[in-house]
Amino acid sequence: MEPRQVDSSSSTAATAAVRPEDMFDAKIRAGARKPPDPVDYSEIRAYERALPQHNLSLPYPGGQNGHYLRFTDRLWGHGLNNILQEVILHSHLAYAANRSYVFEDYEWSRTPAPWTIYDLALRPKRIPLNAFIAGPTAGAPYSATAAAPRAISAEWWDVVCPSSRRHTLTSEGAPHGPEIEGAVIMEWWVKKLGEYEQYSCVEITSPLPIFDKYLFGTANMLSLWPQLAASPILTAYSWSPLVHSAVTRNFALLRPTDPAQLSDHAAPASLTGLVAIHLRRGDYSRHCPHLARWGASYMGLNQFPALPDRFAPPPAATPGDTPSAETAAYYRAHCYPSVAQIVARLHAVREAHPSLTRVYALSNGWPRFLGELRAALAADGWADTITRVHLDAEQAYVGMAVDMAVAEKAEVFVGNGFSSLSANVVMLRMAKGADPRTNHFL
Repeated sequence: MEPRQVDSSSSTAATAAVRPEDMFDAKIRAGARKPPDPVDYSEIRAYERALPQHNLSLPYPGGQNGHYLRFTDRLWGHGLNNILQEVILHSHLAYAANRSYVFEDYEWSRTPAPWTIYDLALRPKRIPLNAFIAGPTAGAPYSATAAAPRAISAEWWDVVCPSSRRHTLTSEGAPHGPEIEGAVIMEWWVKKLGEYEQYSCVEITSPLPIFDKYLFGTANMLSLWPQLAASPILTAYSWSPLVHSAVTRNFALLRPTDPAQLSDHAAPASLTGLVAIHLRRGDYSRHCPHLARWGASYMGLNQFPALPDRFAPPPAATPGDTPSAETAAYYRAHCYPSVAQIVARLHAVREAHPSLTRVYALSNGWPRFLGELRAALAADGWADTITRVHLDAEQAYVGMAVDMAVAEKAEVFVGNGFSSLSANVVMLRMAKGADPRTNHFL
């Protein structure tokens, strides 16, 4: 999870995404007195426990005889967006197989204590999924036209599916590798699960991720888009009420055309005049040169044919070799640009979208970097650059989702093509019907 700066009057640090351990850096760098106090999200956990599908007496497809699907070997200890992209595909697979998806906490650590320590501060090691997102993946009902069993919590799985009732399905024989299209993987698993209709409780174990880096990091992901775009997992996707409350709290900074649209998950982009730009700093100073050496391309969902920008580096030598100076510079401009390059890129985006006047920066950059950026953008004619938001203690730990919710609503989004955060924002904007031409990259 990448942090963003926060207003010094707030007791929190919002974030933008990928490395949870970076969460408090921006606040500490900004000279704040202390990181946010740890919270336990007890009310959200109580909400999850009280979901109506958590009832053994319900008729099929719920209750004692319902069909449930849990992914035992899921990602944990990764940033929100690496996990979110897996969660979306897992829940879509459960939907396609007509099984109730078992949702899990966002899990950063598996230490015995309820907290972990980073930068001399306590932070929760687990956060309930409903603190981040809502919709069918997190247990909300499907629409009447998409009748399917509602997702249940992992805690309820232990009740409705005790170990004696569980049937374990392994990934033996499953398609896997860099040449396999996403649609092929999904079709194989749906068919496989169809062979186990007699089992109420199915858990999938796999030494390797079912949906792996070869899928998310390549154009193989695009073959899944037609079914994902039509799936209620995306069409009914929403950020959590907690995230929406944070966005609404900052309505005066964001200046929406209609404030009510800020919390409407189905509403189109409502932040007219605003361009949201994802500026990953921190560990990307080291990561971006590796991408050049590997000859990496954009994340799969950042390669939609309808998107206006293409990543076309100079012809590379064998992957793994030291890239030429020209190639290294090309990657750096698109992955870790300087302030001058950012200003030039936004200037070009504004020429393509003349209605843009304001900038919202999703960044884990140091205050000095953000200050230089604000000054340079002001000199280039931008009316305002937002790098601070007001958040309370609970909102702080889901701040990366707050950033993404704003980016989803912005008139234009400029992402980092190598980032899972940017890929997820592009996916959500496309799912909500945004014009592909409003999605750009550095």
